[in-house]
Amino acid sequence: MSRDPYADANLLASATDRLLAAVRTMDDGQVAAPSGLPGWNRGHVLAHLSRQADALSNLAGSAISGEPAVMYASPEARNADIAAGAGRGQAEQFADLAAASGRLAGLIDAVPAERWAAEVAYRQGPGPATLVPWARLREVEIHHVDLAVGYTVDDWDAGFAAELCAELAAEFADRPAPPAVELRATDTGAVYRIGAGPTVSGTAARLAGWLLGRPAGELAVDPAGPLPVPPAWK
Repeated sequence: MSRDPYADANLLASATDRLLAAVRTMDDGQVAAPSGLPGWNRGHVLAHLSRQADALSNLAGSAISGEPAVMYASPEARNADIAAGAGRGQAEQFADLAAASGRLAGLIDAVPAERWAAEVAYRQGPGPATLVPWARLREVEIHHVDLAVGYTVDDWDAGFAAELCAELAAEFADRPAPPAVELRATDTGAVYRIGAGPTVSGTAARLAGWLLGRPAGELAVDPAGPLPVPPAWK
């Protein structure tokens, strides 16, 4: 997959500013309250976002140096770090997230143009370093919604939402048992035929949110009937 890391980095900077502004207004009780993700409070979401920034910093650093690096030491270490950070108060969560996001932004800025094509080790497998800003942008925007603080898929940048919807549709279509549905993005005109089934229509942001299992607002189904339930994203 080819991406423009500079365009994605610009979107990421704005998305990170919005996320940090939301966290800045929270208090300790709000941080400890349930998030939109089952089994996770907002502290889990924030700890995950901080550690994911560090994980992608490892890959950006690998692109710069040419030395191999992994995102996380192990799946168990990743989960342990999230659990360990989940109970912190607002001030510590905010400081950690701001610092980790800043480190990643600095490393993204430092990647030489010729090193963006370098292969790095994502959790899903090897891929070009050009995907680092996009991988972070996806996490920031999706998990900002998961914080359940009033930020919804309708607040996503339209270009981001369109690209995310297209990417998710392709991901689901490649599954051994893809959802039997056709997607129609009412704002872009794009049509994604994942399988033989009803047509679900709505904005690209709402379609993407629905595929992700997040609150997505109103969607239309043709022929009329209940909205299908997509399989779990990850």
